[in-house]
Amino acid sequence: MTSAETLTRQIEFPALNVSPARVIRGSGILSRAGEAIAVFGRRPLIVGGDRSGKLLAKNLQPILEEQQLTASQAVLSPDCSEASIAALEKAIAEHQADFIIGTGGGKALDAAKLIANKCHLAIVTIPTSGATCAAWTALSNVYSDKGAFLYDVALEKCPDLLILDYDLIATAPQRTLVSGIGDAIAKWYEASISSGSSQKTLLIAAVQQARVLRDILFQKSAPALEEPGSEVWQDVVDATVLLAGAIGGLGGAQCRTVAAHAVHNGLTHIDSEHRTLHGEKVAYGILVQLRLEEMLQGNKLAASARQQLLKFYAEIGLPETLEALGLGDISLSDLQRAAEIACNPNSDIHRLPFPVVPEQLKAAMVSTTAPVEGNFNSQQIEA
Repeated sequence: MTSAETLTRQIEFPALNVSPARVIRGSGILSRAGEAIAVFGRRPLIVGGDRSGKLLAKNLQPILEEQQLTASQAVLSPDCSEASIAALEKAIAEHQADFIIGTGGGKALDAAKLIANKCHLAIVTIPTSGATCAAWTALSNVYSDKGAFLYDVALEKCPDLLILDYDLIATAPQRTLVSGIGDAIAKWYEASISSGSSQKTLLIAAVQQARVLRDILFQKSAPALEEPGSEVWQDVVDATVLLAGAIGGLGGAQCRTVAAHAVHNGLTHIDSEHRTLHGEKVAYGILVQLRLEEMLQGNKLAASARQQLLKFYAEIGLPETLEALGLGDISLSDLQRAAEIACNPNSDIHRLPFPVVPEQLKAAMVSTTAPVEGNFNSQQIEA
């Protein structure tokens, strides 16, 4: 076999992007991360939203001066959209940037990762909330300029450096961490289905880690929200930002989204005001997925799991219904449109082990709090 043939085989072999090359975490750790950042170049482009840009300006400026870095800042507007990516590419060229620093929430980090991937630059991610695992993953979601989900992009690698500063995360509204809990806990309900009956070792490990993640969030979320900045709060931040990302990396494409995220994607097309956060829509989507399993398969475990989640959501403040999402006045036509988008041929909803059509999805979307039918043991959750 020639060297060219060997290279071709290596490229075709599926790769797993399990984790960032390096993760630094701790309280106030950003102020001590200058040397770790400076190894990637001298002219960073800092990509972030309005809030994260202002927040990090005072935190990053001393580092930039200490390491003699010449930085330029690009404010993401309005979303991780094709137009925003084009603007970022222009900003890279104008600044002659040699690496990217991504700051903020999920969409800002997705945009930073995507443009770094496109321009073959190193990427440092600095999340400013615990709302998603975007700081970890080799995946970016692309939206329209109006915030409607369009498609996702698998990236060549996870970030080169992730800096998780608990003090920085603590400045975000508590609602963002609650949203992150909703997004992270979906890993179990989706990965356990999307993995199917696979006996591949790493996939099994990812699914079991998703169950561990679920149990950690069940046990620690409420006390964490009562004590922001505490050790248990840090544990939950680690779970939403780091462990959730590691599960997707370890499990790969077979261990990602199913109906919960498909419902989220459909709702982004009708929630024109975008009153709710990503994880809030996903959390509601988990209930929809379980309701589908209950309605279409008579799945008693799904019915029990839904009841367990309803109690958990009420305890920490996650939405249980369309009304709680601020969509109580949704028209029948909009509901139909959201269901059709969620059921499009390429949707991850079709990872469910049974077919779903828009009419069935609509029925599940309006009955997420319906009482369990039959004599089910409310404590009978997946062993």
